[in-house]
Amino acid sequence: MTIAAIIVAAGKGERAGASLPKQFVTVGGKTLLAHAVTALARHPRIERTVVVVAEGQKELAAHALGDILVDAIVIGGAERQQSVAAGMAAIGDARIVLIHDAARPFLPSSVVDRLIAALDTADGAIPALSVVDTLAKAGEELGDVVDRNGLIRVQTPQAFRAHAIRDAHNRWTGTAATDDAQMARAAGYQVAVVEGHAMLEKITQPADFAEAERKWNQRFISRTGLGYDVHRLAAGEDLWLCGLKIDHEKGLAGHSDADVALHALTDALLGALADGDIGTHFPPSDPQWRGAASHRFVEHAATLIRQAGGVIDHVDVTIICEAPKIGPHRDAMRSAVARMLAVPIKKVSIKATTTERLGFTGRGEGIAAQAAATIRLPEEE
Repeated sequence: MTIAAIIVAAGKGERAGASLPKQFVTVGGKTLLAHAVTALARHPRIERTVVVVAEGQKELAAHALGDILVDAIVIGGAERQQSVAAGMAAIGDARIVLIHDAARPFLPSSVVDRLIAALDTADGAIPALSVVDTLAKAGEELGDVVDRNGLIRVQTPQAFRAHAIRDAHNRWTGTAATDDAQMARAAGYQVAVVEGHAMLEKITQPADFAEAERKWNQRFISRTGLGYDVHRLAAGEDLWLCGLKIDHEKGLAGHSDADVALHALTDALLGALADGDIGTHFPPSDPQWRGAASHRFVEHAATLIRQAGGVIDHVDVTIICEAPKIGPHRDAMRSAVARMLAVPIKKVSIKATTTERLGFTGRGEGIAAQAAATIRLPEEE
């Protein structure tokens, strides 16, 4: 059955103290909205994603999402209930819907799994955490302690069978609702509770952004991949190195454009991701890669890292040859590779060495390259 996600991002976020609504503020290099949408859009069970924003925020939302694809960006209302209804109208025939607040940007996929599984026996499901702090009434002075037994902290996303939450919205006659699960419960539908996650804390106050930045950096683990490749030099071939065509008496022979440096870099990136090698993704037996530009391989590996929620921290490529001289081309090579990876040039190192005329590279029979890539990936849940 089709599962859709609605990301509600129509609030003003005035308590957050930022010049922009908080869903458009950046944490960890991406807006809160982009984090929330990415977490849902990349989940294998979710087929449709709809973003709900306030009037006049469509362009701002599109910019905040960048190259993240969604099925629709729709305009919400003055109240959250109206915004959710606008999102529901845009999900088509989806049988299950997850409704999520953009102010909770860090959504572990395990929570989504638990919510969807709970709908096997319930009409709705919410993630929640136990209350562990002492609760007390507040006034000018400390009031009585409130019994915390049986109390939970409700989070989002909240998952529902689509027909149930539509019916609950249509039947709601109370004041403006801030929680869809309570609407479903009021309409007589069963709402299950699954384990939530500490990463789902809502960002509300200015100090929450610093804590969110800390959590974002803390959840990453660093990984390094190594790559190595060799191609023979042959007359009548073009010489491509790091995406640049170099004037030389011979070029590198291979199934693609034989850019030995980019092939090594591709393997380093894929190795850091633990996702096979260049031959796995671009088999030389496949005729579509004959003569292909190797920047496509590097860009593909970089895209896989981004899709996994990762960050490329640094790449280092060493070209091993007697000729041509790499020094005059180094800066242009760094710029070319930085563009392929969509990273600042300071994250790209290109260097060269010789083998003192020893071996096949020393005899001018071929060129070798080795590469290292350091990336960060979200720690597996």
